[in-house]
Amino acid sequence: MSIIAKRYATALTYFLTIICLATSNWVSAKETLRVLTWDGYADNEVVSAFEQRFDATIERTLVTSDDDLWQKINSGSYDVFAVNTAELQRYIDQGLSKPINMANIPNHAQQLPRFQNLQAIPGLVRQNDTYAIPYTYSEMGLIYNRKLVKTAPQSMAAMWDAAYRGRVLAFNTSNHNFSLVGLLLGVPNPFRMTAPQLQQTARELVKLRRNVLTFYATAEEATRLFAKYDIALIFGNYGTQQLKALREAGADIGYVIPREGALAWLDCWAISRNSLKQELAEKWINYTLEKTVSERLSLQHGLANTISASVTDSTQNNPIIWLEPTLNPLTRKTLWDRIISGEAPEAF
Repeated sequence: MSIIAKRYATALTYFLTIICLATSNWVSAKETLRVLTWDGYADNEVVSAFEQRFDATIERTLVTSDDDLWQKINSGSYDVFAVNTAELQRYIDQGLSKPINMANIPNHAQQLPRFQNLQAIPGLVRQNDTYAIPYTYSEMGLIYNRKLVKTAPQSMAAMWDAAYRGRVLAFNTSNHNFSLVGLLLGVPNPFRMTAPQLQQTARELVKLRRNVLTFYATAEEATRLFAKYDIALIFGNYGTQQLKALREAGADIGYVIPREGALAWLDCWAISRNSLKQELAEKWINYTLEKTVSERLSLQHGLANTISASVTDSTQNNPIIWLEPTLNPLTRKTLWDRIISGEAPEAF
């Protein structure tokens, strides 16, 4: 190689090194937003579009349970996280979340009416500070088999109807089942029942046991059982997501929110106490409330969104009751274990 060629190669190498360093510095200059969320809430397409629009990088971490979420927030570094309203309370209590600047969330104005008044949703606002913004929810409605139930039921009380003996699928949980019966009994606050009210509720759940084929744990399990047996009614713990799965499996079903109301979990976006990117976190929250982004929850993942009304067979004007932390959860769990173990009504 000639001296000139060597000098040219050296210069070219130097030039390329400068370009690489500049590019590296440009990439590292991008803001990184650390998002802790549930499967389906921030899929690849949603993340990619945000990154391109705001010239940012998303570090997405998925959680699998409320316990997992709690552990990660306490031990890791995240900016924004998805949490339900009942769980949110302990994050606020422990100072693990901080208020959101609502001026940076203009898309809140286009949320459905039931999500407009944040003060009316238990747990979102404290001392005039807003700690979370609703994103997705599931009301736990009643699913019915059109082939066996000719008229849409109006109440969860239908699960106790003797006509459906052995044809009901209920969910294996203590908290929701006690709260559900509390609603039917007209208890003012089904999440904070007294000991006598819990005993009365336990007796009603023992009666329900006669109609239940089994208590399912997952939406997939309920779908398999529906396909195998003549199931008339299902307590839809997974709501519209479960409804979508059943229909995709070929089930001829309807879905109602009963007249007494349906229990519902509401997952919201909150900002972590440790976040140094609050404005970017608020841009993320506002972005997810855009119509196309929120509706993707429903179209791709079967989850209800807070922008467009759910298209179901139910009467959407019937109330939904957002979950709250329960009083004496261990008492509920102890009673529930006795119920599913087969104890007689007289034992309660």
